[in-house]
Amino acid sequence: MVSYKVIVSPGALAQLDDYISYVHYTLLNPIAAQSILRDAKKTQDALAKVAGSLKLCSHPALHKLGYHAIKFEKHDYVMIYRVDGETAYVDGICHLMQDYENLFASEQQRLKREVQDL
Repeated sequence: MVSYKVIVSPGALAQLDDYISYVHYTLLNPIAAQSILRDAKKTQDALAKVAGSLKLCSHPALHKLGYHAIKFEKHDYVMIYRVDGETAYVDGICHLMQDYENLFASEQQRLKREVQDL
């Protein structure tokens, strides 16, 4: 069985931090915020075992770029990642109530344009 190295991008970490901060400080629920953080870690650990076996995202642009998604076990969040060899790169963490595939695809296209403008 392949064990994948999981690398979470700074952008994905910032997204997770935003969700946790919102739950902790806006909803005033530090216990739920801690639970989301634990679930994110468990999802990262699970990803290390199954990264190459999950199906590609259905959004055409994300599918073309090789992105997959893995849902958190206990919370309504998803990690969007790509696999290169034995490494899984988590590039986004989104809430399932969002149109996360379209939002993430739009962000990837924006970043691509910024790189091309350099």
